[in-house]
Amino acid sequence: MVVREADIIDFGRRYDPQPFHTDPELARHSVHGGLIASGWHTGSMAMRMIADNFVSRVASIGSPGIDQVRWLKPVRPGDTLSVRATITETRRSRTRPDRGIVTTFVAVLNQDRETVMSWTGSGFYLCREPLDPDAGT
Repeated sequence: MVVREADIIDFGRRYDPQPFHTDPELARHSVHGGLIASGWHTGSMAMRMIADNFVSRVASIGSPGIDQVRWLKPVRPGDTLSVRATITETRRSRTRPDRGIVTTFVAVLNQDRETVMSWTGSGFYLCREPLDPDAGT
């Protein structure tokens, strides 16, 4: 996904109105030396890529949240972002045997394959077959 200056400014004005997200001239004189995307904008772009390419439209039923969000490098106009998702744990829900919980480490990468953002998140997914309570598994 290519990051466009107009999108950075629009998102910044709407949701994170700090000058280094909204005004190219003021951003040039900031510690960042230029316009950068809001971390929340970066996360939103990453979520779009995850929803389009990773999350099952059939089995995904939401998420209890994310942890350990890190913004590691600024995202600038013209950067090309991609996402690498690594499943780190899967388990059945103890209280809802028709679903499971998948924990994923997500890294958002720029065109130089540098990690610009990361987080660990969990998602609820419907299981193909409900857990058989008599099977003991």
